[in-house]
Amino acid sequence: MSIVILDDMQSRVLGSLMEKQVTTPDQYPLSLNALASACNQKSNREPVVNYSQGEIQTVIDHLIDQALIIDSSDFNSRTAKFQHRFCNTEFSDRQFNEQEFAIICILLLRGPQTPGELKSRSGRLCQFENSLEVERCLQTLADKNGVNYVQQLQREPGKRESRFAHCFSDQVP
Repeated sequence: MSIVILDDMQSRVLGSLMEKQVTTPDQYPLSLNALASACNQKSNREPVVNYSQGEIQTVIDHLIDQALIIDSSDFNSRTAKFQHRFCNTEFSDRQFNEQEFAIICILLLRGPQTPGELKSRSGRLCQFENSLEVERCLQTLADKNGVNYVQQLQREPGKRESRFAHCFSDQVP
């Protein structure tokens, strides 16, 4: 299985859909307006962005072409609703447990993170007992069924922990 390559906007759209699937299941799938709000929200995002609905619609169209998002609107619905098919669906080779899903989601939304940051920022998506559990999960994602979903980055000078990044980008941070 080849890994999909995403740009920053695609990562934000998919990460937002993944997050809202877990944190607001009664509102999922999301309308374009709700997805724009999710992408542009000021909390739990790095960097904070201000994408227009037109920009997000262009990204949605591209991700639909890649079969990573579907329009799941009812036949007589007035508003299009979108859901991801990125992982944990019958159509995806990418299958993650709850903790792996949370890590991928956070990395898509916030960029590279340390294990400690991942533990403290995952509370709305799942629970980790300790940082060691996060590190074990990261090791699994670094080589899950022969695919690298995350990579450990070189430790920055003066920092205690190395950061981890998702491997769905062709730009190494």
